Amino acid sequence: MSACDFTTQANVETLATEVACLKATLTLMLKAIGQADAGKVVLNLEKFISQIEDPQQAQIFNATLQQIKTGYRQ
Repeated sequence: MSACDFTTQANVETLATEVACLKATLTLMLKAIGQADAGKVVLNLEKFISQIEDPQQAQIFNATLQQIKTGYRQ
């Protein structure tokens, strides 16, 4: 992995596409690990979100998690 280049272009469209890709990747990973373990991951993410002090950042994280949960349920 140390030889991989994970740089991102500094434009909004590229960043948005990469974030969407990461959301889809996480959703597929949750589906692959099984319901019990995926539930634990989601609970840990919800706990993490509740500990974020910045309300705007917490809201964004929560909205992202809701999108992932919706994708997982489909």
